[in-house]
Amino acid sequence: MTSTSPSPRTGPGRDPAEEPVAPTRQDEVAAAGSELIGGPLGRRALFGGHWWTPVRIIALIAIGMFALGMVQKLPCYNGGWFFGAGAQYTHACYSDIPHLFQGRGFAEDLVPYFDRIPRDISGGMEYLEYPVLTGVFMEVASWITGVPTDSTDTLQYREQVYWLVNAGMLMVCAVVIAVCVARTHRRRPWDGLLVALAPAGALTATINWDLLAIALTAAAMLMWARARPLAFGVLLGLATAAKLYPVFLLGPLLLLCWRAGRWREFGIAFAGAAGAWLAVNLPVMIGAFDGWAKFYTFSQERGTDFGSFWLILQQRMDTPLSTETVNTLATLLMVACCGLIAALTLTAPRRPRFAQLAFLVVAAFILTNKVYSPQYVLWLIPLAALARPRWRDFLIWQACEVMYFLGIWMYLAYTTSGDKHQGLPEEGYQLAILLHLLGTLYLCAVIVRDILMPERDPVRKDGSDDPSGGVLDGATDVFALGRAAHPPRHAAHGTDGTYVQWGVESPGPALGGAVQESSP
Repeated sequence: MTSTSPSPRTGPGRDPAEEPVAPTRQDEVAAAGSELIGGPLGRRALFGGHWWTPVRIIALIAIGMFALGMVQKLPCYNGGWFFGAGAQYTHACYSDIPHLFQGRGFAEDLVPYFDRIPRDISGGMEYLEYPVLTGVFMEVASWITGVPTDSTDTLQYREQVYWLVNAGMLMVCAVVIAVCVARTHRRRPWDGLLVALAPAGALTATINWDLLAIALTAAAMLMWARARPLAFGVLLGLATAAKLYPVFLLGPLLLLCWRAGRWREFGIAFAGAAGAWLAVNLPVMIGAFDGWAKFYTFSQERGTDFGSFWLILQQRMDTPLSTETVNTLATLLMVACCGLIAALTLTAPRRPRFAQLAFLVVAAFILTNKVYSPQYVLWLIPLAALARPRWRDFLIWQACEVMYFLGIWMYLAYTTSGDKHQGLPEEGYQLAILLHLLGTLYLCAVIVRDILMPERDPVRKDGSDDPSGGVLDGATDVFALGRAAHPPRHAAHGTDGTYVQWGVESPGPALGGAVQESSP
């Protein structure tokens, strides 16, 4: 049945199919939340023509939320990082940044990877245990912090300045992430609000240096959405030089390019990623191999740690598993998850969107890994906003992550309070871990459902194929397995509405990427 309701007013000379998608018209949670600022967008709203574009609004909100996260760290800034073993945990304001200023030799002006860190200040860590580009980021912040100007510049003061400098640099990364997400789906800029307003993002942004790799990954995905595979590859290689997880995005991309027959574009992206990674890592590998390798050896030798389901097993087993056994089992589980993602990619009724598979593979790594630091949630936030832009599901997941954020600090407060036992006992912390695992699994399940039932995908409801897919958007499948290799010629008979033929080379003008046919 054809709707006769008036269409929204648009700017002069603009194609209605190119107008931004208003979340208040599609998302009941967004519509309810909009009552605070005047209610949902009206059907006669006029788009465009003013300075307050969605991207600028999202950037300002991202800055505001980041600033609130900095305020949340004030109890530690004013003493919790420096006095009392448990104050930084009871106030939930812990950060690695001020502690590692001295602990990794930056206060002594040591060169990362090249200079061995004295055991008395590092606690036994001989070299910086972070990838090279993150080490460069930390070193640049140390240069900005500077050497003591006089004898009154105490170590505490310098650590405070170092945290502030890093926070300023990380704020830039946070804005880049929000802007890149807002621009990745051309018609859905408001999805960037999910990133800007994510509560777990504000709470964990300044715990560590993860935002650098995430910003590079978000920029890489924007370049892929703009059909620029070389720029994508270079940025993804730089992201992998800052953190390991971005390299996993090449796996889903390989499968999607295989299904669409886009081998040339994948080859360009892979070559760009390998070249950029080598350009950053090779000089350090040649000049200080032991320091360069510390990140990889430490990751291998590190025992079962906070946040993982492996920790629950270790705490409940009479004979805990060895680190080697956990490494082997975690690797096998990750391989199995990748196999399931590959099967899903090649057998889904429609080729999955790149962002959907990117979320699933990074989530699989997080769920199977032997450690889950609180800031790892930042890896998933921009991917979740692109893969499943629905406020209800996003907030359910974020609520679980906020509970875990509080749980780990209360558990550490419990373990550092001696006989007082102030905080969360072991069983309570295990419940917090389960909440994190269930929240992430819930979002994975919803995304898998969207892949198997494309009509449930909020991004594809308007007829789009894969707005973040770049050369994959609208491409014809050349390889698929199972029922996907022999799709039905028509939609189900006897139903109202339209049949949408997804992913064709010549997009229809009305739906920006889909060709409509009347259902019989």
